[in-house]
Amino acid sequence: MEGRDDTKRLHEAFGDVDTIETRGSAISEKTLALIKKAQATRGVIVLTDPDFPGEKIRKTISAAVPGVTHAFLPREDAKPDHAHQSLGVEHATPAALREALGHLTTEVPDAPEQISQEDLYTAELIGSPRAAKRRAALGDILHISYTNGKQLQKRLRQFEITPQQFADALTQLNQEEDHA
Repeated sequence: MEGRDDTKRLHEAFGDVDTIETRGSAISEKTLALIKKAQATRGVIVLTDPDFPGEKIRKTISAAVPGVTHAFLPREDAKPDHAHQSLGVEHATPAALREALGHLTTEVPDAPEQISQEDLYTAELIGSPRAAKRRAALGDILHISYTNGKQLQKRLRQFEITPQQFADALTQLNQEEDHA
């Protein structure tokens, strides 16, 4: 969790849950040590805001504490009520939080590459005017969140998305686009 408001929202949704607040993207060594201890004793689920600072926090934790589990909240579910606020876990409904926590993934740093750059290009996930929109939808379908074109292949590899899972997600994505 990034801050108090995120923790408050989780308590509202789930009752008494333990959280570790990073208090922003500049995570202290003390906080990382606490996350390492939690991972060693009972496991850690990383849930951050679906924005650039949230991704930075996620990457910092993943690098320092290998094997953590990730939950991704879709950007649509983290939108604030007011335009001057930023995306955040604190804006998610209990149902959206349950959905995000119902699709946990564990990063495998040395996983073999299964989806090629050519596959991404053919699927119009890179190199296409509609690539960003398709990547966002694909991230939601696979529960791995949005990523830019450069990072998509890495994210698919790290979360061991198989060619079949990728193909199934593309089928769903194309069907949703056809019905839109």
